[in-house]
Amino acid sequence: MRLERDGDGGDLFYEVHGEGEPLVLVHGSWADRTDWAPLLDAGLPESFRVVAYDRRGHGGSGAAPEPGSRRQDEDDLATLLEEAVGEPAHVVGNSFGGSVTLGLAARRPELFRSVGVHEPPLLGVVADDPAAAGLLRPTVTGIASVVALIREGERERAARVFVNDVALGPGAWEEMPEEDRRAVAALADTFADEQADPDWATLDLDALGSGGLGSGALDRGALPVLLTHGTDSPPWFVTVLDRLTEALPDVRRVDIEGAGHVPHTTHPAEYAAALTTFAGRR
Repeated sequence: MRLERDGDGGDLFYEVHGEGEPLVLVHGSWADRTDWAPLLDAGLPESFRVVAYDRRGHGGSGAAPEPGSRRQDEDDLATLLEEAVGEPAHVVGNSFGGSVTLGLAARRPELFRSVGVHEPPLLGVVADDPAAAGLLRPTVTGIASVVALIREGERERAARVFVNDVALGPGAWEEMPEEDRRAVAALADTFADEQADPDWATLDLDALGSGGLGSGALDRGALPVLLTHGTDSPPWFVTVLDRLTEALPDVRRVDIEGAGHVPHTTHPAEYAAALTTFAGRR
């Protein structure tokens, strides 16, 4: 199904699976809605009306004429929640999709029933932490190298560097099927556009308190947030999650044993169970 976006002439492509309370899936960078397929197969639509969509510039969704911002992604998500879902929803975001989810929840908590995010790359929230600097340095350097390669037209090489050196770990690119590698490399320019936004890795932590998520949705007090982490993920994600935990008024942390940055593809049953347990009791 397609949903028109106001202002830039693009549209959002989305699919609906199952019935029940709505649960919206927000994918990360170098991905699209099809990445959630293992999670859907793990039974999530048996408990919720699951909405999976392509963010702008990904999959079947249109791209804005000019490089966009994370704020525009947040506004797209708001449009989807208001016009396609039509009621407050559980929203689950992976990686950059988690940043989009938290950014919108801080501004529009009334659109949410709960929030679940896995390892949002919000480097800006720990930029003032000297202890985190050493952990972050390889990631910051790696991202800069990836963007430089993209600008030079080396899209596949950039994708390989991102997968192996930034997100998933050494050898992950080589283990991916050729079709998946081509699909990831095709999104290189969109990733570079995301990085061009100076606020891509920031978040107003004050807005996560009483002025934002603290006001909650459905008149039930603070908006509940689930923060998940893969035990095999790069350790710097823990520093971000720790800072978010300090700022959030109603938060639960869950470690997914043996998982990395994409538990919906590597550990879908465990991840689906964590989401269902958390959102299903709200």
